[in-house]
Amino acid sequence: MIRILRPALIATAGLGLIAPPLAAADEPQQEQTEGEQELAKLLEGRVAGEPVRCINTFGNQNLRIIDETALVYGRGDTIYVNRTKHPEDIDDDEILVIKRFGGSQLCRLDNVTTVDRFSHMFSGVIFLDDFVPYTKVKEPKDGDG
Repeated sequence: MIRILRPALIATAGLGLIAPPLAAADEPQQEQTEGEQELAKLLEGRVAGEPVRCINTFGNQNLRIIDETALVYGRGDTIYVNRTKHPEDIDDDEILVIKRFGGSQLCRLDNVTTVDRFSHMFSGVIFLDDFVPYTKVKEPKDGDG
């Protein structure tokens, strides 16, 4: 009788070892980082457009660095988000040095390096990706049918 129950007990114990990883898969995803939360707040009320390789940088446009998340360029109705190839390399405490090859445009193949704010020494390279435009959604005015 014990010999018959032994395989059943071993199988049941094996299920007990498998169950915790399966239960972990059902848990909600990890919380957003501070950078992701900041970007989400910035993008509220905006709709993503088709990614572009280059953006115009003439005029008084802002470049915002969101730590370990993205570079955000522009202001007003449309802003452009570049998550870069390795967003974890973006540090808002570092200085970006951008070498452009397209005149007044910033393109995904432009050379972007970082310099430590305190020692002024080279600290890394940022590889740009496509720029995704986010445009404010216009609210319909009252009385428009």
